[in-house]
Amino acid sequence: MIPDTSRLSTQTHPAPPLTVRGRTFEWGTRTYLMAIVNVTPDSFSGDGLNDDIAAAAVLARQFEREGADIIDVGAESTRPNADPITPAEETARALPAIRAIRKVVDLPISIDTQHAQVAEAALESGADIVNDINGLRGDPGMASIVASRGCALVAMHNQRGRKPGDVVTNTLSGWKESLRIAEKAGILRDQIIVDPGFGFGWTPEENLQLVQRLDELLISNLPLLLGPSRKSTLGLILDSAVEDRLEGTSATVAIAIAKGVDIVRVHDIAEVRKVAAVADAISRGRWQSP
Repeated sequence: MIPDTSRLSTQTHPAPPLTVRGRTFEWGTRTYLMAIVNVTPDSFSGDGLNDDIAAAAVLARQFEREGADIIDVGAESTRPNADPITPAEETARALPAIRAIRKVVDLPISIDTQHAQVAEAALESGADIVNDINGLRGDPGMASIVASRGCALVAMHNQRGRKPGDVVTNTLSGWKESLRIAEKAGILRDQIIVDPGFGFGWTPEENLQLVQRLDELLISNLPLLLGPSRKSTLGLILDSAVEDRLEGTSATVAIAIAKGVDIVRVHDIAEVRKVAAVADAISRGRWQSP
C-alpha cells in the first residue's frame, strides 16, 4: 500500500507567492511547468508553427490539459546565428497567436521577446508575463513597459557577447544589473523571476556547470527558472538529433529540481510533468500526482 505522502514536509522559500491571472505560484512547494509555443519558421527545436495560429491554440490547449502552468509564446528565434527580424514582424506573428490562445486557455501567458514594442502589444492582447532573454539589459524601453503594466517578469542572464568567467559569478552579476534596472523603473521585486540562461552564450561545459551549481544561485532569493529543453548541449552528450532529446531534458529537469529550481521551461509537458512529480516528491517531500 502506498503511504499518504501528500505533505511529508514543508519547504520554505524566501520569495513571496506570485499571483498571475488569478493563479498563485507558491515558490518552494512544487515545480511549475512553462510550456513552449513557438510561432516561428526557424525554431532550433523544430517545433516552430510559423503562421498556423489554429495549431498554436490547439497546442496550448493540449498543454493546459497535460498540466502546464504557463504558456510561453515566442515569435522570434533566439538560437545562435538566427536571422533577425524586426519588432513589427515579430508582433505580426505573436499577436494573433496570443489572442487565439487566450480564447481557449485560462493559464497565464508569457511573451518571449527582447523588444519593448512587442512586449507592450502582447500584454495588450492577453499576455500576462514578459520573458526577456536580456533581463532588461537590451531594449532600454523594456523596463518601463513592465513597470507600467505591473506584470511579472522573467529576467534571464544572457552570456552572449560577454567576457568569460565563473558561471555563478557572471550570472549573479547579470541579475544584479537586471535588478538595478528594475528597481530604478519601479518594478516590484516580488514580480521578478530569474533565469541563468542555459544555452545562451555558455559553452556546453558551462551549461552543465550551471545545472550542477543551481543551488548556489538561490542566494538571489528570487524564484528560479531553467530552460534546458532539447538544447544542443544535451544533443552533444547523447549524440542525438533535436527531436530525440527527451531523456536528456528529463534528466536535467530532475537534477535541477533537486537543486531547487522553481520553474522549468519545456516542450514536452506530459512527460516532464511526470518527471517533476517524482522529483518533487523526493526533493521537496511533497506528493504531487501527475
